[in-house]
Amino acid sequence: MEGKLIERLEAAVARLEALSAGGVSARDLPDVGVEVATDPSIVAFDDLMANYAARVSAAAEKIGGQVLDVTKILVEALSVQKKLLIEIKHAQKPDMAGLAEFLKPLNEAIMKANAMTEGRRSDFFNHLKSAGDSLSALAWIAYTGKDCGMSMPIAHVEESWQMAEFYNNKVLVEYRNKDPNHVEWAKALKELYLPGLRDYVKSHYPLGPVWSASGKKASSAPPKASPPGAPAPPPPPPASLFSAEPSQPSSSRPKQGMAAVFQEINTGNVASGLKKVTADMKAKNRTDRTGIVSAGEKETRSSSSSFSKAGPPKLELQMGRKWVVENQIGRKNLVIDDCDAKQSVYIFGCKDSILQIQGKVNNITIDKCTKMGVVFKDVVAACEIVNCNGVEVQCQGFAPTISVDNTSGCQLYLSKDSLGASITTAKSSEINVLVPAAEADSDWGEHALPQQYIHVFKDGQFETTPVSHSGG
Repeated sequence: MEGKLIERLEAAVARLEALSAGGVSARDLPDVGVEVATDPSIVAFDDLMANYAARVSAAAEKIGGQVLDVTKILVEALSVQKKLLIEIKHAQKPDMAGLAEFLKPLNEAIMKANAMTEGRRSDFFNHLKSAGDSLSALAWIAYTGKDCGMSMPIAHVEESWQMAEFYNNKVLVEYRNKDPNHVEWAKALKELYLPGLRDYVKSHYPLGPVWSASGKKASSAPPKASPPGAPAPPPPPPASLFSAEPSQPSSSRPKQGMAAVFQEINTGNVASGLKKVTADMKAKNRTDRTGIVSAGEKETRSSSSSFSKAGPPKLELQMGRKWVVENQIGRKNLVIDDCDAKQSVYIFGCKDSILQIQGKVNNITIDKCTKMGVVFKDVVAACEIVNCNGVEVQCQGFAPTISVDNTSGCQLYLSKDSLGASITTAKSSEINVLVPAAEADSDWGEHALPQQYIHVFKDGQFETTPVSHSGG
């Protein structure tokens, strides 16, 4: 009996030392005893880091650079989550404001990883986005019930990884024939969440974290008072991942554009802000105006008119049946999560953006988009790609039909359930279809769809066959 107790104590010390090496020192942890250190959920979290996170770190060590930096932040975020899980066992459930403050250290680690993707795009942008987006899966710890506005912990982990997998697949495709270390890093990162974190949450916290009913209140750092004569504090940062404040409803926002004009008309104060035109302000009486338009003025007018033609960005549900996503530029976090099988999605004029469609819809149309990424689950009718350039579309569920028309550069990622999809192409080039391998650990298979054909008149009719290239 005494020997077993010594072994348990030695194991607890070893785990705390490993945690300290991962970015959280033992003095930062709450007062933990042997019973907490040997708690099944905490032991399982240690196993998660030892079996999965350690594999990601080992691959990152071989790569170095920014990949290693973002991996260290990932391990730091996991260590912070373990600290919070230990403290939850001794703390009462706080209110929403207290919960946001309690989870602030975890949010700071996640924001630190996301900050690495901002600014000038690096050569390892896909690695950084994959790791940064994946950390949103750690927000499962913020689940407080079905009315908290987020999916249940297991579903949240799976949904968060789906967004990160878009970039993770890019790493696999880019380096599968170049550097096995990058491939190993991408595979290890996926396994950290699926099955790693998902199975951990499923086994220990399927309904969210269990707070102590008789424990102390969750600790939070009180705001520091400013000394006399000190400058005013800076404005608050953007809303964090665990923000307790709900988003402002559209009805309470100040009206803009034509909505503001009609609001002025309805109030009856249309002419209140107008200025009277005097004689010297009329064009015929001005001496500083000539009939010659300069080149700079032409350029300004043309650029402003082209902007007005593009129109404002939209992401809205029209008539309850059609989701419209228009003129989105540089938006990487577009999400449609409240949809059903009777609705369609129309994506038009978007550039350098990513849209995730969570749920089954009837039809998806991607029209006149450039460098656009679309991730969807299930589609009832078809996914249509028209007049696009450099788009990437990933089906994670089932799609009976995919059509590509007048498009240059298109990457299609199919799931195992959509391998039987009928793919139709017309007037398109550089169409590549990536399919999952038969074995889970194998690379994706890439297949280029033919864009050249041979037509031979034979037996009274033309026979058409695709051009085959040796060594292709």
